Amino acid sequence: MNKPIDPSTIGRPEPRKDPRRHQRSATGYLPDKDEGGKEIWPRGDEAAWKSGLRGVETGKWLFQPTLQDGSDLVYKRHIDLAAITKSIVGHVQTTLARRAYNIDEEGMYRAIAYSVRDDLIMNWNDTQMLYTKKAPKRAYYLSLEFLMGRTLDNALLNLGLKKNYQEAAKTLGFEDFEELIESERDAALGNGGLGRLAACYIDSGTTCELPLWGYGLRYHYGMFWQQISTDGSQVEAPDPWLNHANPWEVHRPDVTYLIRFYGHAERYGDKKAIWSGGQEVLAVAYDVPIPGSYTRNTNNLRLWDAKPKRGFDLNSFNAGDYEKAVESSNSADALTRVLYPNDNHMVGKELRLKQQYFWAAASLADIIRRFKQLGEPWAKFPEYVAIQLNDTHPTIAIPELMRIFVDEEDIDWDEAWKITQKVFCYTNHTVLPEALEKWSVPLFQQLLPRHLQIIFDLNLEFLQAVEKAFPGDRDRLARMSLIQEGFPQQIRQVVVCSYSPHMLKAFSSMASLAVIGSHKVNGVAELHSELVRTTILKDFVDFYGPSKFGNVTNGITPRRWLDQCNPGLSALITETLGGEKTEWLKDLTKLQGLLAHAKDPAFQKKWADVKLQNKQRLAHFIEQTMGVKLNTSALFDIQVKRIHEYKRQSMNILGVIHRYLTLKALSPEERKKVVPRVVLFGGKAAPGYYMAKLVIRLINNVAKVINADPDVQDILTVLFVPDYSVSLAELLIPASDISQHISTAGTEASGTSNMKFCLNGGLLLGTVDGANIEIADEVGEENVFFFGHLTPNGTLPTLSELPPEVFSAWISSAVQDLRHNHQYHPAPLQERSPALAVVFDVIAQGRFGDGHIYEPFLNTIRTGDYYLVSDDFDSYIEAQRLVDQAYQDKAAWVQKSITTTARMGKFSSDRAIMNYADEYWSIEPIKLE
Repeated sequence: MNKPIDPSTIGRPEPRKDPRRHQRSATGYLPDKDEGGKEIWPRGDEAAWKSGLRGVETGKWLFQPTLQDGSDLVYKRHIDLAAITKSIVGHVQTTLARRAYNIDEEGMYRAIAYSVRDDLIMNWNDTQMLYTKKAPKRAYYLSLEFLMGRTLDNALLNLGLKKNYQEAAKTLGFEDFEELIESERDAALGNGGLGRLAACYIDSGTTCELPLWGYGLRYHYGMFWQQISTDGSQVEAPDPWLNHANPWEVHRPDVTYLIRFYGHAERYGDKKAIWSGGQEVLAVAYDVPIPGSYTRNTNNLRLWDAKPKRGFDLNSFNAGDYEKAVESSNSADALTRVLYPNDNHMVGKELRLKQQYFWAAASLADIIRRFKQLGEPWAKFPEYVAIQLNDTHPTIAIPELMRIFVDEEDIDWDEAWKITQKVFCYTNHTVLPEALEKWSVPLFQQLLPRHLQIIFDLNLEFLQAVEKAFPGDRDRLARMSLIQEGFPQQIRQVVVCSYSPHMLKAFSSMASLAVIGSHKVNGVAELHSELVRTTILKDFVDFYGPSKFGNVTNGITPRRWLDQCNPGLSALITETLGGEKTEWLKDLTKLQGLLAHAKDPAFQKKWADVKLQNKQRLAHFIEQTMGVKLNTSALFDIQVKRIHEYKRQSMNILGVIHRYLTLKALSPEERKKVVPRVVLFGGKAAPGYYMAKLVIRLINNVAKVINADPDVQDILTVLFVPDYSVSLAELLIPASDISQHISTAGTEASGTSNMKFCLNGGLLLGTVDGANIEIADEVGEENVFFFGHLTPNGTLPTLSELPPEVFSAWISSAVQDLRHNHQYHPAPLQERSPALAVVFDVIAQGRFGDGHIYEPFLNTIRTGDYYLVSDDFDSYIEAQRLVDQAYQDKAAWVQKSITTTARMGKFSSDRAIMNYADEYWSIEPIKLE
């Protein structure tokens, strides 16, 4: 019988009786046992249940262990095509409620996806059961982005079943399997390199058979769907990628947690408090199985969606207040609608912070629930749990874990802090001050009052320890404080100020919540990690010692970024190396076997033919989608990445204008001798980033002029390819001859697109920045086109010539000296770069539309030039001349391309994830037989 209810309480949060109650889990269930140790069947007739269960080995294929060369255990698949076809047809009939008469390509894609997912889930269930039985230490990767791309092709290739499903689809009347694959929309769960790195890492984690889960948010509309208006500007539209449902996710309505916002926190006892009132939102889990390459292990990406605790106020609705009736529902739903809401206003800032806490709190609640099932004391929590913070977005997890330990689990404050520090590791992804988050204290006080108390307490204890280590150093205390004084006060994630050792001007790192709450901190490339240690986190290195700070150079998965996106090259590599492709896909250093063939004319021709086919594939796509024909015999020059001033797409388009003006000055006969070039741009600018959006507009308007000029037809073509995504990258990257990674030296943490292009045989044009340096060290500087005016004579020392700490100090000093001169000893643009001054004049005169529109952009370079475009421009133009010159010797160019691919073994994400597993998380592989 229903209890009476007070009408005034309808729609209000109910008091939480058991904040961590979770009776059962969709994963990790173990059966009870009788006194003799025999498992007790949970319900019904055991024989009836077991006869109805299917396993991977009784379905579409059989995993049959066989010894290869008397040593390693490998798995051979014996495929039952009839079972595959039956499974697909079954999903057409029952899951989609269609038949052969009304099934289209999109429907067939979904039926195949559900069929593949069936077996992924069986492997997934077996993997989670194995983890529960063995109880290994697990790692959890917290990333606000997971840029997954299309799943079907990747899953089939990892399982080794693409050809079999292709044949089954053909039997059912769908001849073009690639068209079915292209029916899948990219999962809009990320934007740039941060999210793609996370996707590579969870792929490698499963391939390396590590107990690793990912945690993220289930965005309904992604960041945005990028369109280009008639005036060349970026226009943002929602990306409704979930409109046709996502066959790869499993809704877990039984895995839910209440997440609180606002309210008030009342202190009691020793640093404890009761947090109550405010708003409660329900976090609901959606699981995405992550298959590994040629292994049954299948890990999990758990995404959180936000739902209202009570979504509909019937009293308000009946009273005619329809907006109030759905107010709580709309407020909750907004949390997971969009990735990176525009934070140019306070409402956007608040939503971003709410997103981050919602995701971190739900993930920690889930991790803690799983640990409690072990029945172990809290002191052993770090022996079973490692949490990696991918950038500063999940940093709020640190005070949240402290809140749970102290307020809910009654753990002593000091003991709770020791446990917390042992659990977390933090990856820094930037040295740019403006990219490091900080939140205003008033916003924190309003939204997360208890967490603000914890941060103030942590800050006081931390500063007391700093004062003890460095007595009387008040400047150091100010730099290292978690709270940045001012109006309003700010909670620092990382704060930067100036530091001048040995008369070199550099940045010195300040205190960060992520750093003090983690036992390990790493950068993502050798140069970046050294800059982190010697500039933005120098005070922390002095305090903690260097052992806490390391490097894990980023990596990429060769399964997607070679085998999947470049099947022609993958087949050629396998044919040349011999054996199964799994051998080099799971040990990328085996690509070095290609070096023996780099000078072979017959092999060079095969290599060049694959590149031409990839260019033709891209040219066909561009003609179909943009109506522009590309000259596939031209050099393909590609720069695709997030649009930002430090990445300097600006310099690229200014260089294109310079090339265009040079071509126009040549006679028709002289133009025939020029290396033809196709220049392609792609990437999104944040909705509130005015300057980046202005660069996109300039690129598009320059392209309009150049592509319509008959004087340069088939000699120079320029395009901005809209709505850059993983799937688009899979077309662009294999077609490149040269790719541009031209960030201002010392600003790019690592980059991963540089690795993808080079793995596919594209040569690199870049600055001494990020992972460019390590790529050059691996493939040979003779196969890389470096540029940059960082010293008076333009020379570029490398890490191999200087110790890392000296090299990073040199980079930082050189860049800061140039910026200092721009600010305090400005020189006219004509003096800094006459060639660039001519380009500016042409833009200002209206050659590419109204020149006044671009004045704000041009002025950032005329005055200040923080990203050193004018300093590097002449050197950049010279490097482009060397590219043209090198491309004319086709045999030598192809040899460079082969050599580059062959020496990219270091940059596999398998190597990176095992580095994290061994040195940061202390977890070991656990294999599902």
